[in-house]
Amino acid sequence: MPVPGAPQDPSPQEPARLARGREVSDFTALTRRVQDAGLMARRHGYYWTRFLVLTVLLAGTVASFVVIGGSWWQLVTAAVLAFLLGQVMFLGHDAAHRQIFRSGRWNDWSSLVIADLYAGMSYGWWQHKHSRHHAKPNQIGADPDITTGALVFDAADAPAHRARGLSGWFTRRQGWLFFPLLLLEGLNLHVSGVRTIFGRGPVKRRPVEIAFVTARLGGYLALVFWVLPWGIALAFLGVQLGLFGLYMGAVFAPNHKGMPLVPRDARLGFVPRQVLMSRNVRGGRVLTVLMGGLNYQVEHHLFPSMPRPNLRRVQPAVRAFCADIGVPYAETGLLESYAIVVRHLNRVGVRATDPFQCPLAAELRSAR
Repeated sequence: MPVPGAPQDPSPQEPARLARGREVSDFTALTRRVQDAGLMARRHGYYWTRFLVLTVLLAGTVASFVVIGGSWWQLVTAAVLAFLLGQVMFLGHDAAHRQIFRSGRWNDWSSLVIADLYAGMSYGWWQHKHSRHHAKPNQIGADPDITTGALVFDAADAPAHRARGLSGWFTRRQGWLFFPLLLLEGLNLHVSGVRTIFGRGPVKRRPVEIAFVTARLGGYLALVFWVLPWGIALAFLGVQLGLFGLYMGAVFAPNHKGMPLVPRDARLGFVPRQVLMSRNVRGGRVLTVLMGGLNYQVEHHLFPSMPRPNLRRVQPAVRAFCADIGVPYAETGLLESYAIVVRHLNRVGVRATDPFQCPLAAELRSAR
């Protein structure tokens, strides 16, 4: 029985509670320093310049497309268009995160114009999906980016048929097949958005999205088949959609794939939830342009509304903050990150198709 007035041993939860309290107070202090340094201030000049430059480049690409006419050189035009539309989607991503304007309404309409009218993708569908990802990155059952579909991200969620036949063959090699599979991602993104806005999915401005996406996709297809013969037109669409999907996947995959998965019932604080599940990619300013600033994934998850050009400036403070509170800060080169993704997916795929998953075997395999 405790002696009244005597010092008591802390409960087992006390160290964890104190650690969480320090983490919160330290992050509050970091946030205050970031705001005082002006890193959360809007960068209107940067974003208006990017928007105008992309608009001019897209208009020039369309004009070149019409001038070149029915030639197989149009496949080069398709590749250029895939890259430009990828850059457009990075701009839409920033608007969806409220990075461009302080007004939520202005950001919403910017996202609608950029995503729906320029790129032909549903902003409402993407925002709903991406917001759930940011809330609980890599958490099983909560993050839609790791839901089992064509790929298995959690072996425990794999259906039984994955172990047999062609499905089993594919799943065991899903890491090697990941990048070729991304050639279909562009089509998947468009189809998913169209199904949502014409269905019953959560869409805030459904009539606007239907009008914008219909005008963009309908006008695009009409122009392609008006200018090009059918064979070249189909090849053009295949190259443009394939490279667009590959580009998007090659940028987003290094950020979280191969990082720890969070169990369904786990409860984590904001900082470890965002930092431990994210990976930065080392590189210079050219890589930052190519990846739309998403190579600073840790900083983006901690400060999602921070304008893209400020992520590089806040990185030293974030890295020092993580070291101070003892939270690992992951950063790799681009090719190394791709190797991690491939190895992780193959490892999960083998586990998903292993009919003898005894606990000891699973433990030994995960330790390698």
